[in-house]
Amino acid sequence: MSFMKKIRLGDTYYELPKSKYQVQHADNIGQYPFYTSGDKIFTHSEYNVEDDIVFIATGGKANVKFNSGKSAYSTDTYAIKGNAHSSKYLFYLLLNNLSYIDRNFFSGSGLKHLQKKDFRNWLLHFPDDLDEEMTIVKYLTILDNAITSTSQLIAKYQCIKNGLLHDLLTRGIDQHGNLRSEKTHQFKDSKLGRIPMEWEVVSLKQLMIKGRGFIQTGPFGSQLHSYEYVSEGIPVIMPQDIQELTISIENIARITEQKASSLSKHLVLDGDFIYARRGDISRCAVVTTNQKGWFCGTGCILMRFEKEDILNPNWFKLFYQSSKGQNQIKANAVGLMMINLNSSVLNQLNIYQVPIDEQNSIVRISKNIESSIQNFRTNLTKLQSLKTGLMQDLLGGKVRIEI
Repeated sequence: MSFMKKIRLGDTYYELPKSKYQVQHADNIGQYPFYTSGDKIFTHSEYNVEDDIVFIATGGKANVKFNSGKSAYSTDTYAIKGNAHSSKYLFYLLLNNLSYIDRNFFSGSGLKHLQKKDFRNWLLHFPDDLDEEMTIVKYLTILDNAITSTSQLIAKYQCIKNGLLHDLLTRGIDQHGNLRSEKTHQFKDSKLGRIPMEWEVVSLKQLMIKGRGFIQTGPFGSQLHSYEYVSEGIPVIMPQDIQELTISIENIARITEQKASSLSKHLVLDGDFIYARRGDISRCAVVTTNQKGWFCGTGCILMRFEKEDILNPNWFKLFYQSSKGQNQIKANAVGLMMINLNSSVLNQLNIYQVPIDEQNSIVRISKNIESSIQNFRTNLTKLQSLKTGLMQDLLGGKVRIEI
């Protein structure tokens, strides 16, 4: 680290005086970002600083933000500028050491606060060469821009997906793969509004009779106790394990094969539909091939169709999660303190009866766009990991950039 030098924080920046620049509250009607001690960035119709500014939270917990250009900030925030060194470099230094700042500079018995006298004396590492400092800033800024662009793409595709799913679940697609429209196709009135002439609205109970299906609640608490959970064994699907329409194994409970065999009717098969029956009753997932043989836990409900040409469970998942499905479920669910789902509520659910080929096509379209979103999320995770690693290496003096 011989190419790095330690500089006191109070010697490398100057604080903008609040008496001159103070803004009390965000009005959220303007175009300028408004910075506070919290994570959220608000807006203001006026600005009171105009430059590369580092915003440091003074209350609660360590938080640092950066803005280049016109902005405003609240009284619970320090606004500082670089003196001999780049403000952006100082921002990355502070960002890389948030946990250290939180542990060592925030104090107080109630709401913790940042004390200037202590904070200003913190020694930071800066490169001897200012060009090297600016190069580090350049590389990290490129990564930041890539992260921002990827995040925006995720948000954009998510909006596209939401809009497309709404159309697919109300208008469907014809035999040519085109979205139906009342200008080009015949529609009719139904309990769920206007629907294509090819569709019908039936209760889930009616659909289950056609598909030889059944709904089954997980075992009673008296049948499966928490002390019977083991570290190795058959995974038990609980409501908390249903995350983002999939089943997470990260913190899943397990039971022995012997216990699972004694309650074998609760073992799930590929294509089964799992609901959370209490709390957040919008949680649901379709059992995949590698989850076959897992166990439907006490807090869940299992639904299975024997005939595969009636209902694609992934299509039903899309409908169940839609406003058409959730509005009905929440209106009929029972419970005052915590709403609950049961077979009676599910049987009453009105659902579109859609030809199975069309269901399959809708699922394929949904999976394709979800795959694109997931690829962006994977790239975002990689970019964020790369940035974290580079910050630790470059800002800590572990790796040097040759100019």
